[in-house]
This record gives sequence, structure tokens and C-alpha cells, in this order.
Amino acid sequence: MRKPIQKKSRVSNYITPEGHKKLKEELAYLWKTRRPKIVQAVAEAAAMGDRSENAEYIYGKKLLREIDSRMRFLQRRLNELTVVDKIPADTSKVFFGAWVEIEDDEGNSFEYRIVGPDEINPEKNCISIDSPMAKAVLGRSEDDDVVVKRPNGTGAFVITAIRY
Repeated sequence: MRKPIQKKSRVSNYITPEGHKKLKEELAYLWKTRRPKIVQAVAEAAAMGDRSENAEYIYGKKLLREIDSRMRFLQRRLNELTVVDKIPADTSKVFFGAWVEIEDDEGNSFEYRIVGPDEINPEKNCISIDSPMAKAVLGRSEDDDVVVKRPNGTGAFVITAIRY
């Protein structure tokens, strides 16, 4: 018998303490608040009679499947994540959790925080450690030049500041 081939994860398993807390809170909310309400609504809809044409019952069951699926994902994901809660010894270089300020050739300045793939938030300038920009700046220091391969071509940047 052949051993099953294990797929290599395409995403990093790092997360900030804030991100870990949010995922745990979402799981708790789904389990303790959202799911019981939907279960109650499905039970009430089922009590109305014929389930085959009962829209509330059908929709409630669909919602339960979605909630259960999300809960299974969160439980699995939380077990495989590594919480990075320490600042690196060498804060002059870019590592996970860093805020990095960069400047392009035209003098435009951008600031990003390198976080785990579960925490991506463009509105807060949080980018995944797996993104091309993060991969380009990891391990680099202030005043280093970096070239980023992007979908619309390459871009050249200079790291102007790093903070944790």
C-alpha cells in the first residue's frame, strides 16, 4: 500500500496575537451565539410541517452547514498556527510583524505591516508574509533596495523605516 502524498501548505502558519485572538473570538461566537440561534430557527421551521417546501427550514439548514464548515476550518486552522508574540532580537531587519515603510522611484511612500495570511487587511495596510512585497523585504534593513515582482511588472523600492 502506498502512503498518501501530503500536500505542502501554500500559506504560512504564522499569526500575530491579535489575529489569533480574533479567530478564537469568531469561533466562540459561531459556537455559542450564532449556531444556537440558527438551530432554534430550524427547529421552529421544522415544526411548521412539510419541510420540502419550507423556505425557512431549507435556508436554515444551509446556514447551519456553512457555519459548521467555517467552525471546522477555524478549529483546524487554530491548531496549526504559530503565534509570533515576541519582537525579534535584531529589530534593524524586517521580520514577521514589522511595520515597513518603503518608497518607490517616484518618491511615493507606502507603509505595510507583515502579518499572517489569516490577517490580511488592505484597509489597515496589513499584507501577508506570503505576498511578493513581504517576500522581497523580509530580512532586509533600512536603506536596502528591493525589487518586487508584481502582476503588472516589477517595481523598485527603498526601505525607509522599520518598526515593531
